[in-house]
Amino acid sequence: MNDKRLEGKVAVITGGADGIGAATSLLFAQKGAKVVLADVNTQALEKVQDQILKEGGQAVMKRTDVAKEKEVGELIELALDTYGQIDILCNNAGITGDLENIEDQKEDNWLNVYRVNVLGAVYGTKYASKPMRERKKGSIVNTASVAGIRSGAGPNAYSASKAALINFTQTAACDLGAENIRVNAVCPGLIETGMTKLIFDYAREAGKEDKLGSRCELRRYGRPEEIAYTILFLASDESSFITGQAVAVDGGNTASLNLPGMKF
Repeated sequence: MNDKRLEGKVAVITGGADGIGAATSLLFAQKGAKVVLADVNTQALEKVQDQILKEGGQAVMKRTDVAKEKEVGELIELALDTYGQIDILCNNAGITGDLENIEDQKEDNWLNVYRVNVLGAVYGTKYASKPMRERKKGSIVNTASVAGIRSGAGPNAYSASKAALINFTQTAACDLGAENIRVNAVCPGLIETGMTKLIFDYAREAGKEDKLGSRCELRRYGRPEEIAYTILFLASDESSFITGQAVAVDGGNTASLNLPGMKF
């Protein structure tokens, strides 16, 4: 089957150098999209771009710190200068921040996490929505987290930032719906990525790898590709009547009380 559902579309993807962002970038290119890659890790970003080009896809890249509005604006300019349009924006860049107890909360940590996880998406939406408005169509997908839905899936600042991102997804969807621009969020559960490497390394060193994902109804953790396919659906015309939603892709974790199979 020659699945080119994104043929003719241009997608800007932040955090594209690793994990979910890299998987999404590769998948979008395979489905026919012209991809504009962004990340602070230039070396890893170049590897993703090279793989896309080797597979016959189209991609350009730019080192971008999404916490800096000017750099996000320049990224959108690159997309427009190179391909003339923007159809899809994936605000995927994110950081976990420090693992702090309540009594050890630091202002700098909260500000850094919010700048990347929340303002990064705000800046991306601000600049990408303008050319989308002009063409009266577009799809924006924000990578939130189950940590933004319930506690226990991340540290305080990270969880709060993802809850804010979910709310921003909803308010932006209301603001942009009349322009035929859809805004949705994907909320991954436990996925093995560069950001979660410490968790996975610790579990493996301690001989507890079998515990990873054990609180999910599917009794396992997820892969970046599984999130990428959900982002593909939300970005494509197949989800043309879906906006303002936060879709959990978590193996059933948020469907229970973290007690798989225990329904009282």
